[in-house]
Amino acid sequence: MREILPDTAREVSGRLEIGGLPAGELADRYGTPLVVLDRATFEARARAYGKALGADHVFYAGKALCCVAICELLAELGLGLDVCTGGELETATAAGFPTENIVFHGNNKSSAELQQAKDFAVGRIVVDSLDELDRIEAIGATSDLLLRVTPGVEAHTHEFVQTGQEDSKFGFGLEGGVAMDALKRALQLKACNVVGIHVHIGSQIFEMSAFDLAVKRLATFLARARDELDFTAAELNLGGGLGIAHNEDEMTPDPVGSWDRIRAAVEREFKANGLEVPELFAEPGRSIVGSAAVTLYRVGTIKKIPGVRTYVSVDGGMSDNIRPALYGARYEAFLAERMDAPKGPRVTLSGKHCESGDVLIHDVHLPADTAVGDLVCIPATGAYTFSMASNYNRVPRPAVVMVWNGEAIEIVERETDYDLLRLDRRLDGSSLT
Repeated sequence: MREILPDTAREVSGRLEIGGLPAGELADRYGTPLVVLDRATFEARARAYGKALGADHVFYAGKALCCVAICELLAELGLGLDVCTGGELETATAAGFPTENIVFHGNNKSSAELQQAKDFAVGRIVVDSLDELDRIEAIGATSDLLLRVTPGVEAHTHEFVQTGQEDSKFGFGLEGGVAMDALKRALQLKACNVVGIHVHIGSQIFEMSAFDLAVKRLATFLARARDELDFTAAELNLGGGLGIAHNEDEMTPDPVGSWDRIRAAVEREFKANGLEVPELFAEPGRSIVGSAAVTLYRVGTIKKIPGVRTYVSVDGGMSDNIRPALYGARYEAFLAERMDAPKGPRVTLSGKHCESGDVLIHDVHLPADTAVGDLVCIPATGAYTFSMASNYNRVPRPAVVMVWNGEAIEIVERETDYDLLRLDRRLDGSSLT
């Protein structure tokens, strides 16, 4: 369990503490479900990437978890930020994040979003389609550009988070000269400067050979681009994608060792093709914030079906963590205030939503005497949980608290019923409030 908990987590008399604070105290103070983010772990993971690449070559993937406080912390750490919507960009600017250190992604950036990028002087735009090139030209955008290429590499991960294969909504494929034609078109833009190539082959990757193949194909492509278009890539952004352990059967890859291997592959393949070795950039999200947070729930109902299974239902579910239902993601769980209790038979940890698929963990060993009111902790829930949260069944989204040296700060307030109704209108168009 140590591998998947935040760095400051410890067991004190059978009770979980994170950042010097008891989990039960946090649950009582802020309610449940509750996302508890350990600042020390976040900073340690961010600094590991800084050590591997240099902090200014690391762009945190905001889609993993984005809020004003996270953006402020990133600025303090000297990291860049990867956004993929106007909303994420607005969040960054509200935090005072330096926009020259922002990379703007997205396979369908609107003219309004590209205008935002121009107005805020965003540092780099990742070009994803010919239509987008038309929009960039029309608004006179002045950012540096990266051309997103899909190298035809299928990373060994869930099909929903594979992004580097030829059949993808992202980027320009290498087959049929598509990427070369797009690069030629991008180089013709007068107000922008194409500084490099972007590739992201997928998420939750543990097998590094996928990066080796992607780099090999990119080097071949860029050798042709040099010969045909006189283009040299000053930057190579290989995205993020390194996995993290969500359960005890997995092992989190080391960022420094992983990126040392990727850098070696880049140097080998680019030199073999007679190319200058570009500056290397990364966009980690999950591998920075994933293991930095846990989610706390209260048990509300226990239903035993003789000869079938036992359902332990908690006060959250797919509205605060859609990953098990969407990706088949697997987690661990334990009782945060009885960590020393013996494990019992397998049960199904289910949510409160009106959906048979609302299951957080299908088989997990909780103590046999698990009872209503017990506090359940699911580790490694910092990434793509709160950021994908919804109001399904009109359930307010949870709070997020950041813990640090015995103090807690609510960095995202819990939604209320008022928040749910604030934008509703009556049949006559009038407001409820």
